[in-house]
Amino acid sequence: MNEEITYHVPVLLKESVDGMNIQPGGTYVDVTFGGGGHSKEILSRLGKSGTLLGFDQDEDAEKNIVDDKRFIFVRSNFRYLHNFLRYHNIDKVNSILADLGVSSHHFDDSERGFSFRFDGKLDMRMNKRAGITAAELVNTYEEERLADIFYLYGELKNSRKLASVIVKSRASKHIETIEDFLSIIKPLFGREREKKELAKVFQALRIEVNQEMEALKEMLLAATEALKPGGRLVVITYHSLEDRMVKNIMKTGNVEGKQDQDFFGNLNTPFKLVNNKVIVPDEDEIVRNPRSRSAKLRIAEKK
Repeated sequence: MNEEITYHVPVLLKESVDGMNIQPGGTYVDVTFGGGGHSKEILSRLGKSGTLLGFDQDEDAEKNIVDDKRFIFVRSNFRYLHNFLRYHNIDKVNSILADLGVSSHHFDDSERGFSFRFDGKLDMRMNKRAGITAAELVNTYEEERLADIFYLYGELKNSRKLASVIVKSRASKHIETIEDFLSIIKPLFGREREKKELAKVFQALRIEVNQEMEALKEMLLAATEALKPGGRLVVITYHSLEDRMVKNIMKTGNVEGKQDQDFFGNLNTPFKLVNNKVIVPDEDEIVRNPRSRSAKLRIAEKK
């Protein structure tokens, strides 16, 4: 098995890159470079004068950098899309692709603390150079704030109980590892739902640690600004919170979904939808890559 496959299997690869409508001499951005799977496919369709920028804030992704004159790697969070396009003297781009899934590599690396399958430090930072860890978060956040995170980002019905148990427990012993954390929260879940519920808890922490919702909002607004008329925004989401923001920006031009109408009642929106119906992986892809199960692909074109 080669390095790229083990790092991350790209989801909806053909469908998403087809959706970008690649022109040989165009300028493209893959804001979630990761294992480089989508980027390699984009480069294979670009001509000699084409350009591709790949964003990733994780140092591990640098090992997958493509040796190609047409490729520029940007080691940064995609929320800074606007700044880095300006830095590279790029005014407008033809298409922007975002695959918002956490790469398989992160889930499979016990050192990173993304998965409840391994013991290790409770970290969860995508960028190991900055920000607070999940351990710091569960040890310092007030009970109400913790409950809000579990409710909003994990959609957990017992969010208040969870927060209360964590706060009581940390008063007597600092929570450092995944094992520490699991020993506190596992008793709250029944055996038959345990894995699903734990996944939601870990998702909620990961979203808060990496400020994923704020970063996504900033990136979507910057992408809307950066696209040329006829340019495409192509986004793969994995949970309802992300998907709602993406759907809203494509339909209304803002992440809240506020509808701006002109005098005649026509919607003022910067996009027209390319696929009215969301694109999902087929059975074959789900069998090959079970993590693609919850993926949804949306494509919109700048007016």
